[in-house]
Amino acid sequence: MCGIAGLFAREAHAQVDRDLLVRMRDRMVHRGPDGAGLWCDDGIGLAHRRLSVIDVEGSPQPMHSPDGRAAIVFNGEIYNYRALRSELAGLGHAFRTEGDTEVILAAWRQWGADCLARFDGMFAFALYDRERRQLFLARDRFGVKPLFTALLPDGTFAFASELKGLLAHPALDRTIDPLAIEDYFAWGYVPDHRSMLAGVDKLPAGHYRIVEHGKPPHPPVCWYDISFERRETMSAQEEAEALRAHLGTAVASRMVSDVPIGAFLSGGVDSSAVVALMADRASQPVTTCSIGFDVADLDETAHARLIAEKFGSAHHERIVDPAMFDRIDALAAMFDEPFADASALPTAAVCALAREHVTVALSGDGADEAFAGYRRHVFHAAEERARGALPLPLRRAVFGPLATLYPKADWAPRPLRAKTTFQSLALSGEEAYARALGVMSPELRGRIFSPAMKRELGGYRAEQPLIELMRNAPARSGLDRAQYADLKFWLPGDILTKVDRTSMAVSLEAREPLLDHHLVELAARLPDTRRVSGGQGKLALKQAMEGTLPQQILYRPKQGFVLPIAQWFRSELKEAARAAARSERLLDTGWFDAAALSQLAEDHIAGRRDHARELWQLLMLERSVSLLSNN
Repeated sequence: MCGIAGLFAREAHAQVDRDLLVRMRDRMVHRGPDGAGLWCDDGIGLAHRRLSVIDVEGSPQPMHSPDGRAAIVFNGEIYNYRALRSELAGLGHAFRTEGDTEVILAAWRQWGADCLARFDGMFAFALYDRERRQLFLARDRFGVKPLFTALLPDGTFAFASELKGLLAHPALDRTIDPLAIEDYFAWGYVPDHRSMLAGVDKLPAGHYRIVEHGKPPHPPVCWYDISFERRETMSAQEEAEALRAHLGTAVASRMVSDVPIGAFLSGGVDSSAVVALMADRASQPVTTCSIGFDVADLDETAHARLIAEKFGSAHHERIVDPAMFDRIDALAAMFDEPFADASALPTAAVCALAREHVTVALSGDGADEAFAGYRRHVFHAAEERARGALPLPLRRAVFGPLATLYPKADWAPRPLRAKTTFQSLALSGEEAYARALGVMSPELRGRIFSPAMKRELGGYRAEQPLIELMRNAPARSGLDRAQYADLKFWLPGDILTKVDRTSMAVSLEAREPLLDHHLVELAARLPDTRRVSGGQGKLALKQAMEGTLPQQILYRPKQGFVLPIAQWFRSELKEAARAAARSERLLDTGWFDAAALSQLAEDHIAGRRDHARELWQLLMLERSVSLLSNN
């Protein structure tokens, strides 16, 4: 795993500032502490930080093709590189190393941009072709690996694995985009279609981009999209066998490593399945790492311990408590942009724990999105059946007034929050799912934003891109559309960003076998009832693991990796909540109504409302704005 950076001049014969490129590269030393590389030529400079995982002694980067035509910097892993290497050797390509980077170069020479469809892996890379005088940038199917880009005032095109790499460039426009603030409060992160800074873009997942001297950068091109349009007609036994085969292949391919490898273990279905399949293929006990909480209702360490004992893993645990709040500044620095998924704190803790024992860790991320494992999928599927029975105008007439009259009950389980259900049924499926996925409602954003901020937004509403994504999805049902939105919007923006930044901050490579695209594509073809049925999500995956995982793991209620911030903000951290709501740094931006922010904190502390997530958003935004202003 690595960090990459580069500068591509507008003019082909312009000189690249080597010292500046080194500064960009070394802002990301955590992504690659094992080595550094730099290559510059007329109009181009490529830089690389290396975390050695495969072919530890070889494969230095930037790497050049044998004929000198192409040079590459690459972040990620190509899991099927050995099969591709054999195929390319049969086509006449010679290889000097044992790693996957050289395979990308040969594949580009053989197939051009079509090489991307042949890669099984996670990646972001930049490849310079001397003959074509063009830069080719690409990102993997689901956005496991990040890539930030910027067009600088002099026409130079810059890129880096993290925003902090671009922030090392003095010419970068640091103007904060007000639309990103709206996006952030809606979702808790800044989605891939936007950046916190107006002058920065993110290459979207499953896209590539070409840049040529003397021309504006070409827009990103989509090379991969997941489709829910087909349906499988397998028997239950055939389905279970197919899933088990795909799961086994995905896990085995991600166990290839020349350095110690382990796994995150939460005690849920997904990480437990990964550990079980690893144990079946490992020649020695699997190293597993778990994080627990000081709040019993949220602690899963007993379940993780059960799996560790069953499969004989070398198990390690650590407990998260309010004292870890002191690490919030370090957490904010990992992300650069504001990132308010509070589970990033325990994720950072489990990554740090894992790095004490291994260099690579497998995770269970991706299965909830692919197999419909979130509670919101179960609720959405049920609501979609009701929407199908009644036309939208009638639902608005009946459920809209009920939602207005019914009291808000933040404390109640979701099925008992009738107000939320009435609100959802009065909306289209896409609008309702956008609300279910969001953190702060449009109404609450309307209360906390100042009149000046609302004018800057010009009517923009953060939910609209997600609604349009769902309406245009290659899908057959409302559940399909919800999962499509998760895979295209939520997964790269939240889940994978969280895992990438927290793992790379401690120089740990995280791999997601349950995001193997063959497995995800099979999941997308399963009938709705094999994903959600009888109030259960992820049904097909659970049934495929029967006989391997204990029933109490497979069918216990989903807990999620949730930090107990609601309790903390009413006890040990209540003054931190007040401080976030009264932050001079935030109020000086002119974005907020001061009285509304203060009321937000006091309502939560008094127990009148649950605003824990919103208060965490304010905390993380305050830290992020501070970091950006000091860079």
